[in-house]
Amino acid sequence: MFQGAAQLNLDGKGRLAIPARYRDELLSSCAGNLVLTVDTDGCLLVYPEPEWLPICDKLNKLSSFNPRSRALQRLLVGYADNVVMDSAGRVLISPVLRNYAALDKNVMLVGQGNKFELWDDVKWQVQQQAALLLMSGELPPELEGFSL
Repeated sequence: MFQGAAQLNLDGKGRLAIPARYRDELLSSCAGNLVLTVDTDGCLLVYPEPEWLPICDKLNKLSSFNPRSRALQRLLVGYADNVVMDSAGRVLISPVLRNYAALDKNVMLVGQGNKFELWDDVKWQVQQQAALLLMSGELPPELEGFSL
């Protein structure tokens, strides 16, 4: 399970060093094989390959005649990029994906259970402020009785 946030830097070649605390789990669960794809919120999603494969299969089974399903397929499957961690625990993020998420140098890697989100640092801060504003409103019904 991936949780927590890490403020990181992309190197000049667009490589991201995966934090050491996640490397062993990624090496044992997927031999360092990851899939990067886009998210509609403007960040990238980083999946261990075994977590991505069932999602990709479900997406590919959606009707290509439904415009909304087709748009989702084009985004998530169309942008998906298989990468492998190198011996230093780094992955290369393609220019296409870096451009989509506006990733420059300062980034945030945020654990989300079975995957990570990769954000431009400034966009992450803006998103966090918006999330705090949302929390001041009425909670969705599925959170009734939820306690921390």
